[in-house]
Amino acid sequence: MYEEDNQKKLKLQRTLIYVFFALLTLLSIVPFWIVIVNSTRSAPEIQQGLSLIPRDSAWANWTHLRDQGFNIFQGYGNSFFIAASATVLTLYFSSLTAYSFIVYDFKGKKFIWGIILLLIMIPTQVSIIGFYRFMANLGLLNNYIPLILPSVASAPTVFFMKQYLETIYHPALVDSARVDGASEIFIFHAIILPLMRPALATMAIFSFITSWNNFLLPLILINERSMYTLPMLVQLLTTDGYRTEFGAMYMGITLSVVPLLFLYAFLSRYIIGGVTAGSIKQ
Repeated sequence: MYEEDNQKKLKLQRTLIYVFFALLTLLSIVPFWIVIVNSTRSAPEIQQGLSLIPRDSAWANWTHLRDQGFNIFQGYGNSFFIAASATVLTLYFSSLTAYSFIVYDFKGKKFIWGIILLLIMIPTQVSIIGFYRFMANLGLLNNYIPLILPSVASAPTVFFMKQYLETIYHPALVDSARVDGASEIFIFHAIILPLMRPALATMAIFSFITSWNNFLLPLILINERSMYTLPMLVQLLTTDGYRTEFGAMYMGITLSVVPLLFLYAFLSRYIIGGVTAGSIKQ
């Protein structure tokens, strides 16, 4: 009887947990679904109220966007170039920095780590005016370099990578490679990076989304329409030409979100995986 009661309680707890997470999943999906559905509805239909059933105005909304000069493919190209470049730089140099903190002992190590922790707490908006003036003095306005190059020094990514390395790093891996004559840079690329694949996939999602959705900094630094990122183009949907075309606005928002969904679908399978699988294959 005692074991049966425990099994019933355990089953009830699991059921409640599943129901709770199902509700959270539903709350996460419904807003995206509403945006997608509204992109297939006309402005009068949207004004009539909420609907979860797609309609047949998607092509009309897309045509309206195209006729108004909303160059979605140019926005895709600009945003993808910036986000992909920034993500690659962030992952590589943050992993390299985290590796140095884990493996090597050097003077000022604790002090530098304290600075990194301090930088995490400082909002980006605090330094944006000084950053703009600095870029203006360097002649880098209307240039993608200020949107990509600062990704080399990403304090939050360094912090995450260091915390992850602390859980998987074993000195024997590096020591055995050194005994075999491997260089330090080879050890990092052939042994450490494969071990960090789950962390790299996780931070790739966050870094790419952060760069893709970045609106304030490009808005300040870029003035040429041909260089606009996708969030800047979406912001143009609030102008007079689109103010009453709610279907076209939702279509533009949907088109800006779809690549992020594909990115997550592609990388999420790497987040939970064998920690040492990559290094064994090497």
